[in-house]
Amino acid sequence: MLSEVEMTKLSGISTLNSNSLNVCFTMSFYMYFDVAMPLTLFAVTLLSVFLNNKAERKLKSTLEEKEFQIKDTVLLVLAMGAAISLMVLIPQMAIMIIFLFSYSMLLFIFTYVFSDFRKTLAETFCLAFIIVSFALILLSFGLSMNSVMSVSAFSALLAFTFIALLYEEVRSSRGERWYLAVLPPALFVFLYMFLGRTPIWFPYLLDLYGVVFAVMITIYLGSLFTWRTSLIFVALLTVLDIILVLFTGTMVSAARHVSSLMLPVLISVPTVPRIMTQWGVLFMSLGLGDFFFAGLIAIQSFKRFGKNFAVLSIFAMSVSFFIFETLILNLGFRAFPGTLMIICGWLPLVFLKKYIR
Repeated sequence: MLSEVEMTKLSGISTLNSNSLNVCFTMSFYMYFDVAMPLTLFAVTLLSVFLNNKAERKLKSTLEEKEFQIKDTVLLVLAMGAAISLMVLIPQMAIMIIFLFSYSMLLFIFTYVFSDFRKTLAETFCLAFIIVSFALILLSFGLSMNSVMSVSAFSALLAFTFIALLYEEVRSSRGERWYLAVLPPALFVFLYMFLGRTPIWFPYLLDLYGVVFAVMITIYLGSLFTWRTSLIFVALLTVLDIILVLFTGTMVSAARHVSSLMLPVLISVPTVPRIMTQWGVLFMSLGLGDFFFAGLIAIQSFKRFGKNFAVLSIFAMSVSFFIFETLILNLGFRAFPGTLMIICGWLPLVFLKKYIR
């Protein structure tokens, strides 16, 4: 969970070192700033809050109204710290398999839980996947990749979707549809396998899936927290983030180790206004954990103080992030704890709300 200054290369994402940043930023008298990532943080967090209101009741019934206790919250933070610390020791192939499986299960669960919609919507869902599969088959011939494997994979997806569409026509029972739930994870895995090293994947599909997973994780885990456990979680996670980013550097090493796989663990956007370096356009990156962190705060603020305070909290967190990001760009930091950048905008609002009427 960190905010990191990055650049793009044809081979993927590489982190700028501090010397490079100093060269780039001290040779000019201009102050560098970026509005793209703060706006992205604002939009994704607001979307998470909006969708959580629509989905929380359904998810809670699926999870049998389970909620984290204080012990569970502490163990979760400790587990996250241990996982991040051990990440650099795990082979990249194993990491790739773990993340692909986890993301696929997340897509399957969400699609399955909400797949009890009307027949017309289910048919539209199938038609959309048929169109996408056919377009990807055509695209496979135009890109320099293993066209035989990719065409076979996307053709199989198209055929399965077509069979699902035919079955939907005669289906009379109600309830969740497993055959629809397998389509999004299958598409995700195929896109990663065959387009993962193409310009289509980074930054477009990578960021798209990053936003999707950030929202899903926020909605899924956000329903398990209460106001009290949320306060404990954000406090412990911020301390952990500061230690792993600023003191041990473990978070930075883990992020580099995983980001080279081009998995959607970060959302990376080019700076606006554009900042150019000798390597190309400068990108700012923020981990999905930080989006979950902001989303959890916003959701709990909504439940505790109402919609207006939640929106104000999201705005304040985005402004705080913008201020810290400006300092990062002009002082040459390679990375900074994203949780600290976010929570500094929220804490003053909570203090004013609770103690100053």
